[in-house]
Amino acid sequence: MMTERDRIDETSPDMKAELLARLRALVPEAFSDGQLDLERLGELAGDAVATGPERYGLTWPGKRDAIAMLQAPSRATLVPEPGQSVNFDEAQHVFIEGENLEVLKLLYKSYFGRVKLIYIDPPYNTGNDFIYHDDFSDPLAAYLTQTGQMNEDGDMNTTAPEKAGRFHSNWLSMMYPRLSMARQMLKDEGVILISINDAEVANLRQLCDDVFGPENFIAQMVWEKGRKNDAKLLSVGHEYILVYARLLSALKEAKTVWREEKPGAREIWDEYVQLRAKHGDDTKAIESELQTWFSELPKSHPSRKWSRYRRVDKNGPWRDDNISWPGGDGPRYDVFHPKTKKACAVPERGWVYASPETMELRIKQGIVEFREDHTEPPYRKSHIKPIALEFDDEEAEEFDEDETSDDAELATQVRGSYFYAQAQVSVKYLRKLMGAKVFDNPKDHEELLRLFKYMATGDEPPIIMDFFAGSGSSAEAVIRLAASGMPGAKFVAVQLPEAVNPKERTGKAALAAGWKTITEVTRERLRRVLKAEDLQAIPQGFRAFRLTTTNIRRWAGTKDMTPEGYIAQMEAFADTLLPGWKPEDVIWEVALREGFPLTSKITPAGNSAPKGSWRVSDPETDRAFTICLAEHIDLEQAKRLGLTKPDLFVCRDTAIDDTVAANLALQCTLKVL
Repeated sequence: MMTERDRIDETSPDMKAELLARLRALVPEAFSDGQLDLERLGELAGDAVATGPERYGLTWPGKRDAIAMLQAPSRATLVPEPGQSVNFDEAQHVFIEGENLEVLKLLYKSYFGRVKLIYIDPPYNTGNDFIYHDDFSDPLAAYLTQTGQMNEDGDMNTTAPEKAGRFHSNWLSMMYPRLSMARQMLKDEGVILISINDAEVANLRQLCDDVFGPENFIAQMVWEKGRKNDAKLLSVGHEYILVYARLLSALKEAKTVWREEKPGAREIWDEYVQLRAKHGDDTKAIESELQTWFSELPKSHPSRKWSRYRRVDKNGPWRDDNISWPGGDGPRYDVFHPKTKKACAVPERGWVYASPETMELRIKQGIVEFREDHTEPPYRKSHIKPIALEFDDEEAEEFDEDETSDDAELATQVRGSYFYAQAQVSVKYLRKLMGAKVFDNPKDHEELLRLFKYMATGDEPPIIMDFFAGSGSSAEAVIRLAASGMPGAKFVAVQLPEAVNPKERTGKAALAAGWKTITEVTRERLRRVLKAEDLQAIPQGFRAFRLTTTNIRRWAGTKDMTPEGYIAQMEAFADTLLPGWKPEDVIWEVALREGFPLTSKITPAGNSAPKGSWRVSDPETDRAFTICLAEHIDLEQAKRLGLTKPDLFVCRDTAIDDTVAANLALQCTLKVL
């Protein structure tokens, strides 16, 4: 007889049970008779727990329902749609059509703690915008009803979804469980960026403090998009981006430093490279022509801002820089002038370099230059492509003064919390790409690309998630990021199949092109982007999936069941898979339940495996399992599988008898559908 734990999970993980399990592992003494003792937990926490009823925090009508909605497991699944995809078998990007909270629950085991960056642009609360109609008692049924796939009686149909406005409480109830799920997807050093306008920024800030912790707040960026001349009082042409870390302490522990290439720096370097090819080692001739180039640049050219890099040496363009300690109280040691042999004047704030040895190395490298005599401190060179400066003692002794490598990084800068990007640029771009204006306010993918490149740093190619994908601007940004700056970067994008509005100009344009939902528009955008000439060097694609009901028959229980009903249910369980199931759909459902990502590889099993067997593997974690969907597996076939104890084997419960099950259980880990 199969035990319950031998079966594939019927739902996504129970968030409440998982939280209690983590608490039990951390503070087992806070549990009594299997139940959490809040009073005991408070005693163990000591002063960390408030004793009075009053405390600061964000609350609203419906918050309890929002928490219940978060905790409700999902009984849905995702099915692949190769026909809607591009290069499905090899693609590493993922686009999912479905209600995002249900999708996030399904992705929980597969992506928990694996996502480097999340960017979302949720629906702004204007009082009449489309907002997700959540029903915590049965979120999947709510989604199916909302998207016109089911009527109020539970019958599947094609009724158009209802739309209604939301006020602050309902908007917060919609956002809370999604942000909570997002936090769990992030790596410890991961970050989330949330676009928002004035209507909800104050509430969202408090909500994020509640979910992520105020100590993990990084910045509230301002995205200025242009002035509105039709405003009556003040032109509000900006939006915000809230930036929170999963754990700011993890970013600090990893010594994370965010920097971006100075706009215009690359053009300066490219001009220098051309002049060097023309003049060779004649740095004076290069310097003269470079200064002429600077003077002829248009005032709007980004390189003009960096015209201080007009001097040239063997390491390229440079500017003079401060040689004193930031903030003052720096080290004060003797630095002797090479001509006068006397100690140079020490800057008022002390030397920028901590030790005489480091100063000597910088002098040998040509980074520090002396003035006419010792009465003034020397100055420091800052190159457009900085020279590697961090050496140990042995490397310093062997330092080679050859010119800077062309592969060196260009001069970088820290971003400010304010930036300007005219809104019409992205509107015009998308209109040109799609052949019509099919989306009202698309985000600027180039600005998102800059943000992603700036924040999604690390040793591993990042996973970037957006579960309010909209027109697909963030997905395009990741595609271009993978092609230009971070090979291996991949996106997971989720979008509700909201019907386009035939009464709006953009809806009419979309319908005229044959696109009935936002997801159809988004997928087509991604297809067109992937065909762009500048993206052909690195082949990419995306895997399309769709949220739907499970393929696995659920036992309804026996409470209040008549004998006839019990017999009918037993007869139905002659097959644990529902009518109309497809092998690829079942395989992906099992993969998700077992925590495999949607970029896993699925290949036919070897010749020794029974017919209808596949191997599912995740190259990133080296995890794999074998699944067989054959109607019957005999003892000889089970033995030929060649499975070992660490292996997982999944098959239909009805395909094996007790003898085969016992044999397989001795060979490997066995789970049944």
